[in-house]
Formats: sequence, structure tokens, C-alpha cells
Amino acid sequence: MKIQSDEIYSTKEVQDYLKISKSTIKRYLKKGIIKAKKVGGRYKILGKEILKLVSPDTEEKVKRKYLKLRTKVKEKIKDW
Repeated sequence: MKIQSDEIYSTKEVQDYLKISKSTIKRYLKKGIIKAKKVGGRYKILGKEILKLVSPDTEEKVKRKYLKLRTKVKEKIKDW
């Protein structure tokens, strides 16, 4: 399945593409990790939002945040 940036996808299609559970897609939508619009009671997600999520840039941002948090935690527990 190839994601097109200008196409609109349902939550089920996104779940299948990303191989995530229903609860995970709900959590992503609630936290704004994936931006979507609600149309007729169902979420519709633009392809560009899915592509942003799986892009190497996003992975790098997550890695930097993780390393920053890890350093902060190490500093905090060092004095214990």
C-alpha cells in the first residue's frame, strides 16, 4: 500500500498501514500525534499526516527527545 499525501484515509486504513491497534490510533488522535478531521462522526486523515509520522525527520525528533529525557533522569537519580 502506497500512501498518497493528498488522499484521505479512514482510521482503519491507517491502522492497517501502520500495523497498530484500535486503541493506539485513538490515543494518537487524542494526543494530536496524528491530526484528523471528524466527518459524520468518523475521523478522516490526510495522507500527508501519515507520511509525517513515519518520516525519518520525526524519528530523529523522537530520538533527540528521548536522549534529552534520559539525561535528565540520570541527573535526577544520581543524587539518590
